[in-house]
Amino acid sequence: MRAIVVREFGGPDVMKIEEVPQPAAGAGQILIRVRAIGVNPVDTYIRSGTYARKPSLPYTPHADIAGVVESAGAGVTKVKTGDRVYAFMTDAGGAEFALADEWQVQPLPDRASFQQGAAIGVPYATAWRALFLKARARPGETVLVHGASGGVGVAAVQLARAHGLQVIGTAGTDEGMRLVEEQGAHHVLNHRAPAYAEQIGSLTGGRGVDVILEMLANVNLDRDLELIARNGRIAVIGNRGRIEIDPRKMMGKDGTVVGMTLFNTTRDEFREIHASIVAGLENGTLAPFIGREMPLEQAAQAHAAVMEPGALGKIVLLP
Repeated sequence: MRAIVVREFGGPDVMKIEEVPQPAAGAGQILIRVRAIGVNPVDTYIRSGTYARKPSLPYTPHADIAGVVESAGAGVTKVKTGDRVYAFMTDAGGAEFALADEWQVQPLPDRASFQQGAAIGVPYATAWRALFLKARARPGETVLVHGASGGVGVAAVQLARAHGLQVIGTAGTDEGMRLVEEQGAHHVLNHRAPAYAEQIGSLTGGRGVDVILEMLANVNLDRDLELIARNGRIAVIGNRGRIEIDPRKMMGKDGTVVGMTLFNTTRDEFREIHASIVAGLENGTLAPFIGREMPLEQAAQAHAAVMEPGALGKIVLLP
């Protein structure tokens, strides 16, 4: 079978398509014929060798996939051969066939495409965990989603709307702002506009927002401290450098800043998260937006594209 193989850490060009043996499902495992592969920023960090988690070389990147069950190992009861599924946190997903443990696999409702299934794992679980487990968002509160036009941002807007929050989303281009509005945000702002922070004050009657989901903390965190309401919470999802902040901005508000990484999610949390996500896919409140589809051979271009500013939705690879 064809697979992406990384034999040394480095830039996108270290990824090569090679012929490798097809894996077989062991006890508790599921072999999936991969139909779509999600591309996430974290995949690029791991490939570059700069991430805290480094796989043993050589390795096959990508953890989010969707496809059809080819076979199931002993003890598997959740799915059977021929079922449509998506899988998350898998090893070696960037291939024509991939293995996943049973706990990593969820049914893919008929109304969702394979491309949408591959867009669920990291973006939707990250958004769900940030909103509800870390920031403790509640119906009726106001959430600001910074960078709402990307994969995690779109997921956050849809999840927040489905749970009864007032949603303010930001993007940096007209196209991105239109997408955020289409996904259900009540208000959409251009975070490149000098006065966007003042607009947030006006939209909240001067009280600020209850929750901020921050995708680029090294740019926005200090200003975020000014935007939260009393008892406001900021969940840091993404960061690409250092920043100086003034803690006094949140002290008088009893504000909270929490960080998170999906790798710290427990099995029980994943069970809760994906039960909610599958229900949303079934009833139509959740529908991943696919910005680009690219063949497996263009994995290097996909890794470059996912890191470009102004991303729209998800990039998926098609084997």
